[in-house]
Amino acid sequence: MKYWRQTIFPWVSKLSLLLLAIAFGWGWLSSPPAMATIRQLEEAPGQVVYQSRQTLQDQNRNQWQAIAFKRIRPDGHTSLALRLVGFPGLAAIDRSQPLTLTNSLGQTWTAAGDFGQMFTDQGAPKPNVGQYDLQPLLPELRAEIPLQLALPTLNGEAITLNIPAALLKEWQTMATMSQS
Repeated sequence: MKYWRQTIFPWVSKLSLLLLAIAFGWGWLSSPPAMATIRQLEEAPGQVVYQSRQTLQDQNRNQWQAIAFKRIRPDGHTSLALRLVGFPGLAAIDRSQPLTLTNSLGQTWTAAGDFGQMFTDQGAPKPNVGQYDLQPLLPELRAEIPLQLALPTLNGEAITLNIPAALLKEWQTMATMSQS
């Protein structure tokens, strides 16, 4: 018993402390990235844009930038859109098709394309960028129910993006913001 207490116990306790330190360190290193925050930008006198940016992975582990933004124009007109941007050459988005949103309960919504003023050069829109009108849909979505987006492509294979609950809540918060 004395041998165990003097020889083995100190090693076991040191090993236990080391394993705890590694476990806590690993948890810190592997924790998910923090969600984006809502930014407020003044685009022009009397015109404000609220913006949320987040990087998402598709089913093939490719990175997509999800940029939700609410624009308040000087005349009070508001718009709320979601822009999805993939790396050039990653996918060609089919702009003739809507974005499909499906929750884990099987409920489905579609968001119409909002490409009107997205590109400054209308003759050569970027095929890896899509923009959709979220304004009519956002109040219907419940943040506590997982949501998946299906982005249509020209090759017929949809790009699938999972939307975390915290990001959907952020979009809904942004939708309620008004010009200060």
